[in-house]
Amino acid sequence: METINGQPVTDEQIQAWADEAEAGYDIEALRKRGRKPLGDGPARVVPVRLDDTLLNALDQRAEHDRVTRSELIRAALRAYVA
Repeated sequence: METINGQPVTDEQIQAWADEAEAGYDIEALRKRGRKPLGDGPARVVPVRLDDTLLNALDQRAEHDRVTRSELIRAALRAYVA
């Protein structure tokens, strides 16, 4: 049986999703979903390579500060370039 977040997906749920799709979606409502902007415009993904030691230090600091890796990296970059 298929699950989503540990919950079983029923035939009734699949039918409800199919009915919703066949009825059509409000594209404008869908565009409003997603991540909030992170500054003065759309965010871009910038791949960065980190060695295991630096990545472990980053993860430990992020856990200590109760933030995500990304939040910690952005804060460090802002502090560095300011």
